[in-house]
Amino acid sequence: MPMNLIHRKICSSEKWAATVEERLTPWLADRDLGDDVLEIGPGFGATTKVLLDAVPKLTVLEIDPASTELLRAKFGGRAEVVEGSGAEMPFEDGRFSAVVCFTMLHHVPTTRLQDAIFAEAARVLRPGGTYCGSDGQLNLRFRLLHLGDTMNVVDAATFPARLEQAGFEQVDVRLEPKQLVLFSATKPASS
Repeated sequence: MPMNLIHRKICSSEKWAATVEERLTPWLADRDLGDDVLEIGPGFGATTKVLLDAVPKLTVLEIDPASTELLRAKFGGRAEVVEGSGAEMPFEDGRFSAVVCFTMLHHVPTTRLQDAIFAEAARVLRPGGTYCGSDGQLNLRFRLLHLGDTMNVVDAATFPARLEQAGFEQVDVRLEPKQLVLFSATKPASS
């Protein structure tokens, strides 16, 4: 089970959406994501809602059929909503100016699948494109929220090497207060 019922209730709440907007808006203001952005694993769409006001063109890729339908109902007129796996993306090489994902990597059940997502992000990015986002890190509150969930936390210490192995350069991985890992990496300009 990727998300338990309490976790689903929190992530689909207006309070969570407001928190995401408050945190994500300033982060996006400091970045140029380009003209065609892919969001992997938007879940209930709190991050999607913020991204739609920040980027010219947005595509979202969601693996969960129920969440995909919800996203189509909420944002289908403003974003391309695609059902599928980030580990096997149905997009052509070099399509996107940026690929983003927020607090979803820990829901990917294995390190191998996470690495496949990193490699696919590199494949679908244009040369010079950015892969960036955030994910949670283990602490007691995070663990309790994820009881019964799929939870495979990304190790911040090994994350840079994993992104480099996927083909990225200019990798920046840092821990923020409250155990959040922020990351950014660039696809080489000549690849």
